[in-house]
Amino acid sequence: MLKKLTIALAASAAALLAATTSGMAQTKLKWAHVYETSEPFHTASVWAAGEIGKRTNGRYAIDVYPASQLGKETDINQGLSLGSVDMIISGSSFAAKSFPPIGVTYYPYTFRDADHLLAYTKSDVFKELAKGYEDKTGHRILAVTYYGVRHTSSNKPIKTCADMKGLKIRVPDVPAYLAMPRACGANTAPIAFAEVYLALQNGTVEAQENPLTTIEAKKFYEVQKHIVLTGHIVDHLNTVVSSALWKKLSEEDRKIFTDVAQEAAAKATAEIKVNEGKLVDFFKQKGLTVTEVNKDEFRDTVIKNVSFESFDYRKADWERIQAVK
Repeated sequence: MLKKLTIALAASAAALLAATTSGMAQTKLKWAHVYETSEPFHTASVWAAGEIGKRTNGRYAIDVYPASQLGKETDINQGLSLGSVDMIISGSSFAAKSFPPIGVTYYPYTFRDADHLLAYTKSDVFKELAKGYEDKTGHRILAVTYYGVRHTSSNKPIKTCADMKGLKIRVPDVPAYLAMPRACGANTAPIAFAEVYLALQNGTVEAQENPLTTIEAKKFYEVQKHIVLTGHIVDHLNTVVSSALWKKLSEEDRKIFTDVAQEAAAKATAEIKVNEGKLVDFFKQKGLTVTEVNKDEFRDTVIKNVSFESFDYRKADWERIQAVK
């Protein structure tokens, strides 16, 4: 009888401990981005959130907020410091507002292609720039996802840099994004991402620039006549954890968050590369004119008119990136 009572008490104590531990240990986190639920950035983030939950035995419950639900890209970057978000997906161009040198990757025509970008993310120069950002903000870049090559869509034909003169084009309010359009004489407007479709539809602007996958996902092709393959920026997104969260994570949990974020980035990157390859034909089938341009002409115009120093970039970093194989 005593033995049965002891076993019963032990089982109750174990159950109580498990319940208490589970109740005490679960931490709810917010992960935000500005992309649509159909895009790989979102589906990979949802997978990662669930995977982190599994690998930490439910100690973290992460809710993913897509499509600017927690604010525009500037807002969610600020949210890392304000504590309104714990994790985000965002471009280095926004990280550059806190640590300008990391934005050098957005200087037009820095990368040759996606593989050059991905090689850069494994290089010493990337590690140094990411550390500079972390030293400045405390926020940790866990992974990098290929976003796509940025091209231009327009309601007027564009074959040369000079054809952009006077063009009303929506460009994010990020210095490096503005470099190519302004060097070519375009008039830029920083309309919020969520409002671009309507701005194109009602003629507030007549053009915009984004990767082909975004042009498709946001349905910009419905209100544009031309896809112009300017290829001015090989874009990428960082998965970033806030300083406050990173400080709280144990070494074991830091490894889990990093591993999962990098696995998610690899999944999204692979999907984006496949999707991107199909879209020129897709846009042609939708009746748009797809135009190849002489990228060397665009690049030379940018280099002539836009200095690295004007962005607080370091040309030496750019040259090291150019040398990455």
